[in-house]
Amino acid sequence: MTNRENFLSIARRTGYERMPVKFSMCPALSQKYNEYIKEHPMEIDWQYGDIGGIEAEFANAEIFKSKYYADKTFKPGTHIDGWGVAREPGSAAAYHMTYMHNPMDDFDSVEQILEYPFPVFDKGKVPEMKKQAEALHESGQAVMGGMQCTIWETAWYMRGMENLMCDMVTEDDMATVLLDRVTDTAVMRAEAFAEAGADAIFLGDDVGMQHSIMMSETLYDEWLKPRLKRVIDAARAYNPDIVIFYHSCGRVTELIPYFIDAGIDVLNPVQPECMDFLEIHDKYGDRLSFHGTIGTQSVMPFGTPDDVRREVFKNLDIAGRKGGLYVCPTHMLEPEVPLENLLAYIQACKDYTN
Repeated sequence: MTNRENFLSIARRTGYERMPVKFSMCPALSQKYNEYIKEHPMEIDWQYGDIGGIEAEFANAEIFKSKYYADKTFKPGTHIDGWGVAREPGSAAAYHMTYMHNPMDDFDSVEQILEYPFPVFDKGKVPEMKKQAEALHESGQAVMGGMQCTIWETAWYMRGMENLMCDMVTEDDMATVLLDRVTDTAVMRAEAFAEAGADAIFLGDDVGMQHSIMMSETLYDEWLKPRLKRVIDAARAYNPDIVIFYHSCGRVTELIPYFIDAGIDVLNPVQPECMDFLEIHDKYGDRLSFHGTIGTQSVMPFGTPDDVRREVFKNLDIAGRKGGLYVCPTHMLEPEVPLENLLAYIQACKDYTN
């Protein structure tokens, strides 16, 4: 099998020849890893071929700074993204710890949302995206379109989580308008990836916490599932066979049936600290594939290399030789992860099918 064929066969649970290696690292661990690789050259299995550098044509961040943050002073290094969300940096060691400023925090009317400069995806980029996808296909790789923070997270980053939750619970039109506008952009991007020839799209919104779902099933079913389905349906109108990955950290056990109804194919990351992979696989493994399962709160930072290897083998045994699991760390590997554990993960993926 080519890498592309192997990748798609795992997702479709039709067997596989090798387990791809996939992980991401914080800058501190990445530096250690790169130094090790220079001194100990080793072959690393193919990692998913993404469509790089293809994003919406967002408005100039200065528009947001002058209109929505005129009374604020930010730390050096603060980044204002295309949605107008300002992220103020924390310490270098705590890579994910940023202070998020919500540009719609004090909005009190639908009109303010309608006047907001939402980003618009430039469909004129599709021919360029097609060329990139064709080049990846010619090299035997699959093509993944990245669209994490698809609807819910993008919306609450802009409005503030408490505000948006209250808007949804009270059925305020502000929630409808905001979520619809965010979904509109997600639909355009999903269509573009599918039209360009992507084999898969990585969607996602964190709707789980460590021990429970973030909102009621009723709230998710009413507000988020239909919009997620709209994005997926838009992509499948161009390519009915496109593989849909969906990410949510935390416990999302109760929401899995809604994800399946919306059309997802692969669930990420199935955190073992929050969910039992054997239980989830036994219940949904005939309809759903998985991506992750190796804990970044447990075995990766605090286990031994042998622990990591056993976890990789155990989870791949659960999935079986038909596939249905891309085994990998459930999140970015932070500075606490010993390099030996990362190398053990890579070696275990290679050894499992040998």
